Amino acid sequence: MSFPLLTATAALPALGAVATAAVPAARRTAAKWLALLVSLATLALGIVILVRFDPGGDRYQLTESHAWIADFGVRYELGVDGIAVALIALTALLIPFVILAGWHDADPLETGNKRWRPTQGFFALILAVEAMVIISFEATDVFLFYIFFEAMLIPMYFLIGGFGDSAHEHGDEAAATQRSYAAVKFLLYNLVGGLIMLAAVIGLYVVAGNFSLAEIAQARANGSLHMATNTERWLFLGFFFAFAVKAPLWPLHTWLPNAMGEATAPVAVLITAVVDKVGTFAMLRFCLQLFPNASKWATPVILVLAVISIIYGALLAVGQRDIKRLVAYASISHFGFIVLGIFAMTSQGQSGATLYMVNHGISTAALMLVAGFLISRRGSRLIADYGGVQKVAPVLAGTFLIGSLATLSLPGLAPFVSEFLVLVGTFSRYPAIGIIATFGIVLAALYTLVLYQRTMTGPVKPEVASMPDLRPRELLVVAPLIVLLIFLGVYPKPVTDIVNPSVKQTLSDVHKKDPKPSVEAAK
Repeated sequence: MSFPLLTATAALPALGAVATAAVPAARRTAAKWLALLVSLATLALGIVILVRFDPGGDRYQLTESHAWIADFGVRYELGVDGIAVALIALTALLIPFVILAGWHDADPLETGNKRWRPTQGFFALILAVEAMVIISFEATDVFLFYIFFEAMLIPMYFLIGGFGDSAHEHGDEAAATQRSYAAVKFLLYNLVGGLIMLAAVIGLYVVAGNFSLAEIAQARANGSLHMATNTERWLFLGFFFAFAVKAPLWPLHTWLPNAMGEATAPVAVLITAVVDKVGTFAMLRFCLQLFPNASKWATPVILVLAVISIIYGALLAVGQRDIKRLVAYASISHFGFIVLGIFAMTSQGQSGATLYMVNHGISTAALMLVAGFLISRRGSRLIADYGGVQKVAPVLAGTFLIGSLATLSLPGLAPFVSEFLVLVGTFSRYPAIGIIATFGIVLAALYTLVLYQRTMTGPVKPEVASMPDLRPRELLVVAPLIVLLIFLGVYPKPVTDIVNPSVKQTLSDVHKKDPKPSVEAAK
């Protein structure tokens, strides 16, 4: 029996979460180091998965399958394709940086009432989220996926509601109220999506008789399983609704700005760079593979929603006065590009969408974490409270600039390649949609460059005159992300080589081929 590598990669952070939570309250530093070491060990296992995965091999590799709830056809089935491998690697890579960046975010607050915060709980919850996200990427049993798709809401709820930095701007009671509102809104939106998905999961079992993704897809391909048109469409809508909430796609997005605004910067990164990727990943793995005809039927409406997300998110980002909410609305715009690429139904579009998931995770982590370091120094999230930072903290300003330029998809930085592929893939099949989506790039340049100008340039405001530059721990967090942004911007081939075979298989599932160019190349 071979070593259960996929199980180990998810179980390690889960066990680490339990061990971190069990560290005595007086040993807060030990809990931090334990969480960091567990995350690094998980990263090592993620690298092993990356090395052992063969892009030219079977669709699902490193598979595991065990009986679980036999009476209901539920199995513990795991397997990874190229898309899952890339996202597992992204998750395992980002968590150590999240932990390092949040090293002091759960320390006891020195306020008038000496409010205590459970440091061990903060880091244990981060590891718990990592475990649930990883197994969501690995699960090939629909019911198994659903359990962890929903379970990750619990630790995220406590991370948003129990920890935050809005106390810098309000009294403790007001800050707690805002955090609670954001956490409850996050939970309710995602629970509603999950309940609708549960009904669809049950419906799928009634139709197919089991929950195995591979068996259902194979039965559909060879004609032994037939779904009535209306049945398939309703089941597709049940799955897609839950994934669109998680993604988040307009108009189901409104929980994200509240959650990211009230959470600490590392938790905000956890939300948009890690957790939300499960939604877009699941569109590729479950919606397109299980319901190919319904996916094609819904494509026109979904493309319109994606374009609205792109333009709407960018426009609201332009008008933001709060740094973290600006990044949140920018992420809504970026997720619009990802969904656009998925449902353009072209190899360029889906390859770009998958690459965008990876690149957006890295670029958003870089920008949001540097923004968090900036906010912790000044004690304010408001853009108007800054000015002239580049003169007193040039390294901080420089890394903030690179993160901002990556957010607007500057050529030479990683997001440019993925955004370009999405737009090319969309334009080749839906020219009008591709042209409208391009305006999102113009708006991105506006909100990111204005953000940098207003915070980093101009006269030095008295409140930032003594602001320290990035410390060694903070540089250790930001520098590798900047290097990755540049490396993948110049040479994205390592990622595209892994994901492209899976993208071709996904297109085959929906019986789509790339449109022929209108002008033949000269011979």
